[in-house]
Amino acid sequence: MSRPVRGLVPVLATPFAADGSLDRGSLRRLTEWQLGAGADGVAVFGMASEGFALTAADRAAVLADVTAVTAGAVPVVAGVSPTSLATALEQTEQAVAGGADALMVLPPYLAKPNAQQLVDFYGAIGERAGVHVMVQDAAGVTGVPMPVSLITEFGKLAGVDSVKVEAAPTAPKIDAVVAAAPEGFEVLGGQNAFFLLEELAAGAVGTMPACEFTDVLRGVLDDWTAGRTAAAHATYERLLPLIRFGMQPGLAWAVHKEVLVRRGIIEDAAVRMPARELPEAVRGQLDGVLERLALPAAGLSVPSARAEGEPR
Repeated sequence: MSRPVRGLVPVLATPFAADGSLDRGSLRRLTEWQLGAGADGVAVFGMASEGFALTAADRAAVLADVTAVTAGAVPVVAGVSPTSLATALEQTEQAVAGGADALMVLPPYLAKPNAQQLVDFYGAIGERAGVHVMVQDAAGVTGVPMPVSLITEFGKLAGVDSVKVEAAPTAPKIDAVVAAAPEGFEVLGGQNAFFLLEELAAGAVGTMPACEFTDVLRGVLDDWTAGRTAAAHATYERLLPLIRFGMQPGLAWAVHKEVLVRRGIIEDAAVRMPARELPEAVRGQLDGVLERLALPAAGLSVPSARAEGEPR
């Protein structure tokens, strides 16, 4: 198996052109920027990726571009968002065939599984995947609760070696899972790094936020690891208004993309329904957040029109 998923692993936005088509040139630039900004890995098809709005062809193209750009430098995590074991295994097979190093797997969420079904579900994926399998604990979205005792059982399954805890309050749950889970079963945080430092203090080995401020979070994690906790808190607390702003239901995807456009990383902030574009009043509020934060431009060349033959 490839390297485990640890550290700073942003969930990539999926750039679209104004007409809603996949913007593969922007996706490649976004991936390149993540590497330059110090990401320890990248994730696709997560909640911040608008994975719910991607076709099978989109998913194949996204994974092909991201793995081509990363070229093995960092792990690539593919989200699996199934409605059944059958669809989970299908997405697993496609992601592994496409070069994913790890899977971040939501539970089935339409027909709610019971605890034993969840154990069987993740056990089957761990058995078949051949890559690292991460459980995604996001009960606020799925409506599928995962108590600490159940997550501990997942840690005993072959091939299942981590969990991304996004069920609030995250830091106390991370602390409890770290204490109870088998040795080698690792815990990461999510929720756009909203409680990043508390999660790290509780034993998380990494975080999987949105992707528009990777360079700033890199400094936060480096300071924290080096024991410069005051510096880590100072930088993180300066970033917190933008983190909070990017957690608004229905608007989060547009916020992430608007910031990426402002920083010169992607070309357009278009989203696909049922995600919503930013109302002008919200755009004005974001202007104030960004003005106070003063994020630097990414220093990438984002063309106003794609060169002939550039992948879209």
